[in-house]
Amino acid sequence: MKISMIKLYIQKIDELWCGAAIEEAKIFATAFASNEKDALKYLLKELPYNTIFQVSQKNSVLAEEVLRIIKAICDGKDVSFSFQFAMNRLSNYAQRVLKLTSLIPTGYVTTYGALAKFEGGSPRSVGRVMATNPFAPLIPCHRVVVADMTLGGYGGGLKTKWDILQKENRKYSRIFEAKINDKALKLFPVGKLKPRTY
Repeated sequence: MKISMIKLYIQKIDELWCGAAIEEAKIFATAFASNEKDALKYLLKELPYNTIFQVSQKNSVLAEEVLRIIKAICDGKDVSFSFQFAMNRLSNYAQRVLKLTSLIPTGYVTTYGALAKFEGGSPRSVGRVMATNPFAPLIPCHRVVVADMTLGGYGGGLKTKWDILQKENRKYSRIFEAKINDKALKLFPVGKLKPRTY
């Protein structure tokens, strides 16, 4: 029986600490924080009990790309990637909701209720999936908000969520429905969010 090891990569890029847990060619978890300790803590909490892991001193090619993309998303940049995510440990519902969340484009948000209407469940059940998203910000749970266009919650803090969304604001004005598998997901421009001090 082959035992695979999860490798943890953490790197400071400008003022942000970016982290990734990678198992073979799949991303097991990602993290970003203002300090190395928190980035490592976020990665470690995603590892199953008794998992074999190693904090790598040198980044792999995949890790370099993942860390670069995490920083780019936090900076509000448009990115494109085709990473594989290790989702087997998540429920089927969580996998479906996260895959749908990954389709929300930069400059737009959707609501917990809209995701629930699309995938079933309740806004609260979608909120639980967002709160435990192990792949933030690659799977952009920061782009999911409350129906009244307030932010809701965010593991990295509401100020961080607000800051990323403001960097992603492309000044779009049109609300539209994205057609996905013969269903519609309502998308709102970031500019529709209610301004608040976070």
